[in-house]
Amino acid sequence: MRVFVTGGSGVLGRALRPLLEAQGHDVRAPAHHELDLLDAELVADAVREADAIFHLATRIPPRERRRDREAWRENDRLRQDASRLLVDAALARATKVYVQSSVTFVYPGQGPVDENTPIEDVPPHLESSLAAEREATRFAGAGRRGVVLRLGSLDGPGTERETPDFPVDATLHVDDAGRALVAALAAPSGVYNVVRDDERVSNARFKQATGWRPLT
Repeated sequence: MRVFVTGGSGVLGRALRPLLEAQGHDVRAPAHHELDLLDAELVADAVREADAIFHLATRIPPRERRRDREAWRENDRLRQDASRLLVDAALARATKVYVQSSVTFVYPGQGPVDENTPIEDVPPHLESSLAAEREATRFAGAGRRGVVLRLGSLDGPGTERETPDFPVDATLHVDDAGRALVAALAAPSGVYNVVRDDERVSNARFKQATGWRPLT
């Protein structure tokens, strides 16, 4: 399968690419300076032969700037605008699968939640994540397979934390995230939580749909 990956040099991309290559997929993952994801013509040309697209690109600001709304603008555009351009391009071609990474932070902060839990009143910097999710849903609505993975807060090599020793209630080792992304290639269209077992956020739907299990 010919697979196009945005954010291939990021934490998720580095976890995903060797797994795809080990399965024999032909992976193209241009670096940030090699492709402007906000240029519709360049994007359309880049994905013209892709059987599957993973949109993993983000631009999360440094921790000390995360309370500054302006610092999230580029991340917003990569989530909202680039996802729209990628889906437009994929729908104009024969692309079969579109996988969008998202985050479990969109859920309300109290009690157990799953994919049926209503999402409302998210912080402004998360609105673009929901916009990106809608693009995957639009792709699915056109009769293709659009998959959204709401990932827990990542830990492990290359992330901000080696272990999940911090006060969040949905976590995921980066290696398990890479395996989940590969599993998404065969998943039915839909939104899935991908987190460790026995956390506030349920991972049951993705486990049932794909057979994926967290190992770390």
